[in-house]
Amino acid sequence: MGTVATVDGTEIYYKDWGPRDAQPIVFHHGWPLSADDWDGQMLYFLAQGYRVIAHDRRGHGRSSQSAAGHDMDTYAADVSVLAEALDLRHAVHIGHSTGGGEVARYVARAEPGRVAKAVLVSAVPPVMVKSESNPGGLPIEVFDGFRASLAANRAQFYIEVPSGPFYGFNRPGAEVSQGLIDNWWRQGMRGAANAHYECIKAFSETDFTEDLKSIEVPVLVAHGTDDQIVPYEDAGPLSAKLLPNGRLKSYEGYPHGMLSTHPDVINPDLLAFVKE
Repeated sequence: MGTVATVDGTEIYYKDWGPRDAQPIVFHHGWPLSADDWDGQMLYFLAQGYRVIAHDRRGHGRSSQSAAGHDMDTYAADVSVLAEALDLRHAVHIGHSTGGGEVARYVARAEPGRVAKAVLVSAVPPVMVKSESNPGGLPIEVFDGFRASLAANRAQFYIEVPSGPFYGFNRPGAEVSQGLIDNWWRQGMRGAANAHYECIKAFSETDFTEDLKSIEVPVLVAHGTDDQIVPYEDAGPLSAKLLPNGRLKSYEGYPHGMLSTHPDVINPDLLAFVKE
């Protein structure tokens, strides 16, 4: 565990576990969380002999609460700094939600030899917000509502999101985990309000279409059909079609936070893709 400094002096916190000569797997977290959201996957892949790395995005978790740079270009540039500092080669980059957008932007621009494969889980690409070119997207008013709720009472908002749509705990018969809700809140409240507020624009309005088209390495797109945060039809299937070497794996009835609610299913599927 340590930090690396980016070009503007922001300190990016990261975890780095496992043999240094093993293939690295790099995990990119969702909004407004931290590297801790990947504990289950990091321990799983560590036990399989991989080197596992996860960082806190700028303004999130233990990284610097920077005044600027809360956009996908900067997020990807920060990952490049981390990859260079740790000399990561032939890595597998796995991103969840906003982290999936970060992966798409980084992998599309990565130096040759840095990336072997990528995985987008419940990820925001190609683009979330509704427009003439993306009629199936969510109206901008949805994201305006996120911003208003965050500004009005961030602590309460960060209880309502995991208690309801994020993990599908608002569905009839759902098995609610108070631990997941509390851990989501803990991670979120450790980050900076300004970074989280500005990141809403980054994850909702960034168009990753050209990034996806340019990625040549194999990419697995994993998405639950009952995702209430990043709706399935306007995300997973569209991303898989844009990727030259993409593959879609759908999970019937799974929620946005399926990595935490169904790790017994998702983790082996990720491992199988990494091993191919």
